[in-house]
Amino acid sequence: MTARRASAREVVALVADDFARFPDPPGGERASAPDGPLGWPGYDASRERAARRTGESESVVCGTASVRGTRAVLIAFEFGFLGGSLGERTGDRLEAAYTYAREHRLPVVPLVATGGSRMQEGMLALTQLQRVARQSALTREAGLPQIAVLRDPTTGGGWATLGAGADVVLALPDAQVGFAGSRVRPPDADPAAYTARAQVAAGAADAVVPPAELREVLGRWLRLLTDGTPRAHRPAQTRAENHGTPGRPAAAGTDAVPGTGNPPTEPPPGSLREPAPVPVALGVADLPRTGWEAVRRARAVERPRARAYLDAYFTHRLAISGDRCGGVDPDGMLCGFGLHRGRTVAYAAQTGAATRPAGYRTAARLIRLADRLGIPVLTLVDTPGAANDAEAERQGAGAAIAELFGVVATARTPITTLVIGEGGSGGALALAAPGRTWATPDSYFSVIAPESAAAILKRPPGEVEATADQLRIRPQDLVELGVIRITEAR
Repeated sequence: MTARRASAREVVALVADDFARFPDPPGGERASAPDGPLGWPGYDASRERAARRTGESESVVCGTASVRGTRAVLIAFEFGFLGGSLGERTGDRLEAAYTYAREHRLPVVPLVATGGSRMQEGMLALTQLQRVARQSALTREAGLPQIAVLRDPTTGGGWATLGAGADVVLALPDAQVGFAGSRVRPPDADPAAYTARAQVAAGAADAVVPPAELREVLGRWLRLLTDGTPRAHRPAQTRAENHGTPGRPAAAGTDAVPGTGNPPTEPPPGSLREPAPVPVALGVADLPRTGWEAVRRARAVERPRARAYLDAYFTHRLAISGDRCGGVDPDGMLCGFGLHRGRTVAYAAQTGAATRPAGYRTAARLIRLADRLGIPVLTLVDTPGAANDAEAERQGAGAAIAELFGVVATARTPITTLVIGEGGSGGALALAAPGRTWATPDSYFSVIAPESAAAILKRPPGEVEATADQLRIRPQDLVELGVIRITEAR
């Protein structure tokens, strides 16, 4: 037996406090024509039955509420009202909700449960998707985050606009999610492909969240993406000079600046802040003596990896997942937002594996979102290079790397980069901020791996180490070349 679906009011109560419902917007004249704009026989009677059954007058309930202390506009679908379908009056309510959010500088949280557009209103219902898409785009341009929660079911145009079009997409475990609803799929379609977990695996949603955890997770996302500062009050987004040097990770869970125990240098009041700098002094003994030693240290199994740095830097963090093009790269790229010393910083971190096209596209997605919201970005470089297998080529490796280069180059929000391990060619450089890149002693950065350079030059294997020296890939070499920045010994 199918479990009873939560109503719109019940799902609002699940995630929020002090919900204040918006009054019905103007547009009641739309109901004056008998049986709607198409004169669909029995449509008025269906609406009346739905209203008696649900206690609602339309398929969405909109209003404001606090979610773990952050005010937001909530849009809750009532599936019991004609399958949560979108009609003209639904569009009226959605437009009014998005307009209110922009006027009051509030994030938007669609709690989606819909079967799609309302057949009884024909093309007039379908065109509401254009209307919703415009409101979402205007809200995006206003620098306000949108966090969708996918309930059961989320299909059709509701998924393709309010759901998949959000900045962060969360889903309940039992949610049926897909553009095609259950009654219009091919008869041999695998039902497992139309689930919340399948959408996360395909990179179309970020996480599956159990109902008991939804309020906490949603509250954390709202806090991270709003950062307590209305975006309209942020200064103009320009790159500021960084005053400090990222360094080694501190013990996880401490509030000390990694590598020092000293607080970071804060920028002047009112300036757009960057990821908190983490100074560290490096003596001669800390640095690799040869190019090959730099390679060996970067490839050492025991050195800290991305997760160690992220765990040390952030009080807590939440991940985004997927490139929204059907791909994920959980083994090669970690992306998300975290809280450091009370403020939000976005991160994109390579893990030491070859980065796949989906990883680059996810990083580009993250940086674009952070740029729009005025959140500084920290990137961690650690990869032997971009994945170079045939499948990576079919997935558009070159285009994905080019996209990331462009996003980093044009971002207005500050981006700070720390090379923590291998810096393998363009696959690493795409994630590095020009003029704002630092390196740890356990790293190197190279135009190409020493082994590959020797092979291209037709040198014997015994000359790989000498080739590494010729490439000048040690951190101190890169400082002399003006490629990276590093502190002087104290």
